[in-house]
Amino acid sequence: MSRLAEKFGKWKQAGHKALIPYVVAGDPHPEMTVPLMHAMVEAGADIIELGVPFSDPMADGPVIALGHERALQHGVSLRDVLTMVRQFRERDTSTPIVLMGYLNPVEAMGYATFAQLAASSAVDAVLIVDMPPEEAGELLSELASAQVDPVFLLAPTTTMERARKIVANARGYLYYVSLKGVTGSAALDVDEVQHRVEQLRTLTTLPVAVGFGIRDAATARRVSRCAEAVVVGSILVQLLADSLSAPAQGVEAVVNLLRSMRMAMDQEDRPE
Repeated sequence: MSRLAEKFGKWKQAGHKALIPYVVAGDPHPEMTVPLMHAMVEAGADIIELGVPFSDPMADGPVIALGHERALQHGVSLRDVLTMVRQFRERDTSTPIVLMGYLNPVEAMGYATFAQLAASSAVDAVLIVDMPPEEAGELLSELASAQVDPVFLLAPTTTMERARKIVANARGYLYYVSLKGVTGSAALDVDEVQHRVEQLRTLTTLPVAVGFGIRDAATARRVSRCAEAVVVGSILVQLLADSLSAPAQGVEAVVNLLRSMRMAMDQEDRPE
């Protein structure tokens, strides 16, 4: 059983909903990433999605795209990201780590090498945004051999027929994109999210994480009522960007927001 499966199993029994922050590895500075990861766990993060810097992050809005640019300015590579995970594991062997990125760096490294290095770095899962399951056979095989879970995205426009194909290949959890558009978009319709999550549950027993458009504690709480996990990314990257001249303040802002989300998600379910 993978670490993700084990964790989600325990959380389900306890009625606990997972909080999954996303940050770009190396943003705003490579030396900050590992301490930031530990700080997020202490603030209530259950899983960390670590973005692999890429020059053309097509699914990401301007906030996260600028985070990728800042990391690339420091020369952060896929191998550097794996090194960061290994450093994180020196203190934390429990919190699941998911690498989220794009196909080019993985192809450049080679699927087998990537899967082996991810496993040896104690990466739990990989989400390749621009790798559809129809073309993922070789990578899926390598990830399975390395016991690394493949996570896939589903969108509001994903048909049920296509969703069946996606969930058949997914492990760990499903990432449901809560709205049409790129990361950081607004106008999240939680009722529509709930409807789509209920549809997905007719196809799979995998946990569903919901992301894109979650920016505050109230929205995180509402989404956590219908999903097993809440993913928050753009607002965290923005908080770090707002404090480039005083990085400690950015980390503090991230920690404070995650704590507020954690508290809201843990509150007894009652009318707003």
